Amino acid sequence: MMKNSFLIEDFLGYMRTVRGASKKTIYEYRCDLQRFLKFMKLRCVLHETFDHQSVDDEESFDEIDISDLDASFLNQIKLQDLYAYLSYLDLRHRNQANTRARKTASIRSFFGFYYKQLGLINENIADKLETPKLGKKNPIYLTLDECYKLLDIVISSKINSFVKQRDFCIIVLFLNTGMRLSELSSINMDMIKNDALTVIGKGNKERTIYLNESCLEAIQDYKALRPKVEDNALFLSTRKKRMSNRAIQSRIDFYLQAAGFDIRIYSTHKLRHTAATLMYKYGSVDIRTLQQILGHASVSTTQIYTHLDDDTLRKAIRKNPLSKYKI
Repeated sequence: MMKNSFLIEDFLGYMRTVRGASKKTIYEYRCDLQRFLKFMKLRCVLHETFDHQSVDDEESFDEIDISDLDASFLNQIKLQDLYAYLSYLDLRHRNQANTRARKTASIRSFFGFYYKQLGLINENIADKLETPKLGKKNPIYLTLDECYKLLDIVISSKINSFVKQRDFCIIVLFLNTGMRLSELSSINMDMIKNDALTVIGKGNKERTIYLNESCLEAIQDYKALRPKVEDNALFLSTRKKRMSNRAIQSRIDFYLQAAGFDIRIYSTHKLRHTAATLMYKYGSVDIRTLQQILGHASVSTTQIYTHLDDDTLRKAIRKNPLSKYKI
């Protein structure tokens, strides 16, 4: 069995215990950095004779041993090597710009740890590595009428009343609060105090989400049918255990398909987009408030919700004072 690189494991230990990175983030970092170090070892060994054909054999590539690498190896890596790796991800793995951007962030954090936190490398060359340019896209979301349609599908479903009320409550929370899937699945009964819900967001940061009338009523109706068990989780499976992220996503997929939506496009994250869009469009919520509600570290992330729909754009053009001018 191939040994793990202590270079990666030491970095992940820091990210987990000091920076509070989630299990998902740790997993992504490990995968990203394993491929990165294998590519770099192969490139540094072959030097001038290296080309991308050398890593075409995925099985052989996976067998590359990186357990012997130490910080001195990182000193051998040059900026052009980093760009060669991004090129490899693009040409050989067809990674999209957003995927390459995430992997660029992984490399920056990795080099930053060994340069700034440990001082074991002479220069942080990754600081000079540019992030692949990302095209701006409007978030995909459900319209208000489509939200009603989705909720009506749940209400009209001929299923167990406990499951129906639980699923209705889940979707109501998604559509009204914009919380993340991981935040919703981790809710405990004692996290709800009156109209305030405490959740643990990205980076183990605690934040408060305020619940409106619809949310409070849905929770109350669900709790009346919730089995009386020791498990403190709010949302229980039919086996009376905490629902996993996958189980919740599966239930959402079920209703989205029943409502006629393509689950290759729509997901729990799109319900988060929907909540944010509806709050911005109908609730006159300013961008800073929306940032706090969604738990974004940067307002730049929240700005994707300031897009305008076609009807708003059409009305803006019609309000131009010259719109009535004719020959």
